[in-house]
Amino acid sequence: MSTADLRKALKEKTITFGTKVTLKNLKRGKVKKVFVASNCPKESKESLEYYGKIGNVEVVELKESSDEITTICKKSFPICVVSY
Repeated sequence: MSTADLRKALKEKTITFGTKVTLKNLKRGKVKKVFVASNCPKESKESLEYYGKIGNVEVVELKESSDEITTICKKSFPICVVSY
């Protein structure tokens, strides 16, 4: 289900890749939803969940690894965090 949501967001929304940019945008209140890879580092995931709770933003942990998310997003670099 959440992979389908990610694919839909890729087609319809402006997407942000990366933990640092997503955290910055979470703190500014510019994020509506965050997708996290299953192999995302624990510290990064905890920070995203913390700021997601503060900003009332849904943080979805995907079953897919960063390599699989890279393939879904059609990028040439590993992706652990995707947000919009």
